[in-house]
Parts: sequence; structure tokens; C-alpha cells
Amino acid sequence: MTTSPVDVPTTDSPARARILDVAASLFLEQGYEAASLRRIADEVGIQAASIYHHFTSKEDLLEAILRRGMAVMDEAFTAAEATTTGAGESQADRRSRLAAHVRAHLAALYENGPFTAAHVTTFRTAPAVVRDAIVPVRDAYEARWTDLLNDRSAADVPTGPARLMLLGGMNASVEWFDPTRGSLDDLAEVVTRQFWSGLTGHPDPTP
Repeated sequence: MTTSPVDVPTTDSPARARILDVAASLFLEQGYEAASLRRIADEVGIQAASIYHHFTSKEDLLEAILRRGMAVMDEAFTAAEATTTGAGESQADRRSRLAAHVRAHLAALYENGPFTAAHVTTFRTAPAVVRDAIVPVRDAYEARWTDLLNDRSAADVPTGPARLMLLGGMNASVEWFDPTRGSLDDLAEVVTRQFWSGLTGHPDPTP
């Protein structure tokens, strides 16, 4: 089993934490390029130059946010893994494990602040230096999903494309799903039900 490779950020000072929170929200709402350091500083209530006491550059700030988003996802995966450890190997048990991880990933996107959603929406357009720093962390997280899906995949279903479709579909939901108007549990069930049947080729074992 692939272990967690994500370094959980150390405790931030209140000022640094506030900058991260505001910047993540603005990057999510406006995009990385549009959200200037001056705008971030205004929202925090500090001078723009004060940001440089905590981050060396805007790129450094974005990298910290993306790492925090990955840490949230990785912690969610670990928690789901812990809740399903010791479960059996029946079809229902295997589906339950998948469902727990789907719900955990969606929780990371919607229930843990803006960091994970900001990661999803800004990574592809991030400066190359930031992407290069984050790619190994993303790859290691995806490897945990590969291990999970390898235990559930039908022999003729390539795990790599299946993983990309599953994670891509869940991540893309930040563009259209509103958790204040829909149930995250219902969304998780739809994702799990559709993916389970396609991945394993077995009928859904739940009613």
C-alpha cells in the first residue's frame, strides 16, 4: 500500500494563516493572475509589502496554498482508509471502501475551506516553477488512488485512465456543484454508483 507522502504544513502564525486563507479564496474566485498581491493585502488589512515577511513571492504563496490543498486531500484519504481497515472482501465491502474514499475526496473539496478547490482550479495555469514543485506531490496522492482501484478493477479495465476519469470528474464538480443547494452525500453516491459498475463490471451490490 502506498503511504502518504504529503508533508502536512506546520502551524502557521495568525498573520500567515490569514494571508493564506484570503489568497486561496481570491485565487479560487478570481484566478491566480487576476488576484494581485495588493488586493490580497487589502483584504487582509495589511500593506502589500508585509506579505513578503511571510512569502518570498506570489509564486511562493501559491505553492503554499497548493501544498495545503494536497495535504487536505491526503488527510481525507488517510481518514477514509482508517475507517475501512479490516473490512471484508465481498462486493459490498469493496464498494463501501470506494464510497468512503469518494466521499472523503469530495469533503476535501467542499468542507475544508478553499485550499483544495483553489488547487483544482489554479494548478493547470500556475507558473511552471510552481507546477514543477507540486507535480511530485500530486503524483504521490494519485498513486494512493491507483493502489485502491487496483484492488477493485476488472482485469480488462486500465486503472490509470479509470483513476484519471474518477478524480477528474470529482474535481471538475467545483465548476458546477453548489453544496448549499445540493447534498454532498447524494453527489458521492452518484459518483460511486456510476463508477463502481463501470470499473468492476459487476452490478451495484447496494439496493
